[in-house]
Amino acid sequence: MRFPNEPDEAMSKIERLLDIMARLRAPKTGCPWDREQDFASIAPYTIEEAYEVADAIARDDMVALKEELGDLLFQVVFHAQMAKERDAFDFEEIAETISQKMLRRHPHVFGDIEIPSADAQTRAWEAHKADERAARARAEGRALSRLDGVAAGLPALVRAFKIQRRAARAGFDWKSLAPVLDKLDEERAELDDALQKDADSARIAEEMGDLLFACVNLARWL
Repeated sequence: MRFPNEPDEAMSKIERLLDIMARLRAPKTGCPWDREQDFASIAPYTIEEAYEVADAIARDDMVALKEELGDLLFQVVFHAQMAKERDAFDFEEIAETISQKMLRRHPHVFGDIEIPSADAQTRAWEAHKADERAARARAEGRALSRLDGVAAGLPALVRAFKIQRRAARAGFDWKSLAPVLDKLDEERAELDDALQKDADSARIAEEMGDLLFACVNLARWL
């Protein structure tokens, strides 16, 4: 019997990792913990590993970064294995999907389009993403929303910022800083009113949310 820690010259490092994951999920001989996981239970670990990658980068710790990137890659492999078990897709299809996306979004590198600057590339990137969202909406037979692609699973403050930035690109934004500050005062007054009137918790939560949303908008402006 060959254990995963014994190198196999005929197997690439990625293939070895995929093999380890498959054996961890094997119905009879795998790890009980790994076998009982699903996409929902693993998702929090995926997010945590991404934050740990960011932390290693912030500390400029290359040893930790190598390890944390490995942990994050393992999360991708974990999800890929679970999807393979459902006959949905596998790791190779994930790699091919992102490869095609990068080719499509960089015509100035892999095609004959000229993009003169990083700012122009950012605008082109957003245009490509908008085209992809529109195509996905058509394929699903639904109307395109301006908020398509803003993931519901983002941290709340990040999601609020992305919603506001998307709205601003669509022309739904204040013209100057003064009304942004006025809106903050308005939302604070509405929260005060709810508290003064001993409103129920649902209304207080709603008003607090409005105030926090206005704070995010102010931060975006500043």
